[in-house]
Amino acid sequence: MYCVIEMYGDYEPWWFLTGWEEDIVEKKEFEDYYAALKHYKQRWLEMAEQSPLYNSRSDLMTIFWNPEDRRWCEECNEEIQQYHSLFLLENDCQIPKSKYRPGYIRQSGSEKHRTCQVKLKTMQ
Repeated sequence: MYCVIEMYGDYEPWWFLTGWEEDIVEKKEFEDYYAALKHYKQRWLEMAEQSPLYNSRSDLMTIFWNPEDRRWCEECNEEIQQYHSLFLLENDCQIPKSKYRPGYIRQSGSEKHRTCQVKLKTMQ
């Protein structure tokens, strides 16, 4: 079973921190890997049109962000970047290396990602 997940929150999906599922805004399931990959590609293109910056990895995980999309973090006492994330999983786990797509390693911005350090410490 494969699924394509979209999230919105203040950290990148590849960390899989405790509670990451709470940031899911959409999840679509597929029996076939290529059907899931096709949906991932379609959503990737749509999200890339909407967000000026992105960081995409060969393991089919991408974050999109707008530098102006931030929220105030009381715990950190600063503004934290918000991300729209898109990724493809196999059996609720990161896809195996045999299914990585090297052509997906792309980046449109080199902005340093700022996440809530207090939240990271409590989740680990």
